[in-house]
Amino acid sequence: MSVSDTSPQIGLALAITLAIALGGYFSFAAIQGDYGVLRRMQIEAEAADLATERDRLAAEVARMENLTRRLSDDYLDLDLLDQQARDILGLVRPDEIIVR
Repeated sequence: MSVSDTSPQIGLALAITLAIALGGYFSFAAIQGDYGVLRRMQIEAEAADLATERDRLAAEVARMENLTRRLSDDYLDLDLLDQQARDILGLVRPDEIIVR
């Protein structure tokens, strides 16, 4: 064998090795890279969690808006006012009996 006979074999081996290495790299990047399948699943799960949190906060805001409106100057809910005075301030009427 001469040097010229082994040169094509070495070139072919290097080409196959390079192809396998590039294939492995791109496969790894497609699965675990910044834009890979696993990252996409993680982002979708985070989006679902954030949507749930958004819905919970929207319901809380709606409840607080309702309570605020019921205590406003335009519309006063006397039952809610009485409940808030009892809960927050600890007020009781003189004719009530407190049982502990």
